[in-house]
Amino acid sequence: MANRHLSRSIAMQTLFEWDFHGQKNEQVEKILNGMLEEFAPGMDDPKFARELVNGVLANRDKIDSIIEKAAPEWPLEQVAMVDRNVLRLGLYELLFGNREEVPPKVAINEAIEIAKTFGSDSSGKFINGVLGTVYREIGEPGKDETSKKKIIKDLADLPIEKLGGGVVFRRDGKKIFFALVHDVFGYWTLSKGHLEGEEDSSAGAKRELAEELGLKDLVLTEELGKNEYIASDPAKGKIRRQVTYFLAETKESDLNLGEDHSGLDDARWFLPEEFDDLKTYDDIKPLLKKAHKLIND
Repeated sequence: MANRHLSRSIAMQTLFEWDFHGQKNEQVEKILNGMLEEFAPGMDDPKFARELVNGVLANRDKIDSIIEKAAPEWPLEQVAMVDRNVLRLGLYELLFGNREEVPPKVAINEAIEIAKTFGSDSSGKFINGVLGTVYREIGEPGKDETSKKKIIKDLADLPIEKLGGGVVFRRDGKKIFFALVHDVFGYWTLSKGHLEGEEDSSAGAKRELAEELGLKDLVLTEELGKNEYIASDPAKGKIRRQVTYFLAETKESDLNLGEDHSGLDDARWFLPEEFDDLKTYDDIKPLLKKAHKLIND
């Protein structure tokens, strides 16, 4: 397993240098050999790294098209070069690789880890969002490629709903508490809601947080990041929900869950050391940990 992870890292660095130097395919073998000599001199068999690089290049047009459709708000040339090539690598394994050797979730998790290692603070979340979107939309593994491309194309046509939410915290001496809401599916999550009228993300987030948690004293400090997920609306069918999360501070200690917020049944304060034991969604804990770090810094 460690050898395969190293192979993926070598493949990503090879693709990065290939991209950086003008995407000259005739230089790839030389670049790959240089990476192997420098970073993996003791690797027994570089076959997997070579297979990944050649597989990405052979399917590059299809892969790039899928990236553009799965993340239409990010033109491919504007995606950070590390993120762009991690996505190429992850999508190759997800859609064109050997699923018996590398299950889809392993391909996604490996891509996220490589993004965290070589990219920015937000790279892991971005890669997770795009690959997770593609994974959900291709359905069960084994569908023919025509069906996959059609599903990805349909994704770009889904209606988009904008939401605002936040990580609300309060200080009590040296302790920091975070407000979470409990949904009917049994998960602790962050408060969020739909934007109204011409509201921007910050105004909508502040209003929703105040209404849902029963707080009057709220100060939004900075944007934490964006999450996107596919939801099923009774009237509209499948929709893409894009949530912008903010860090928000309050001095109030009482939480009063709003009566008109269906789907939630509780709201409580939690200490950071309780995060790991909470049943929550995969995209929530990174936001909580980022918020905690920002507050401490």
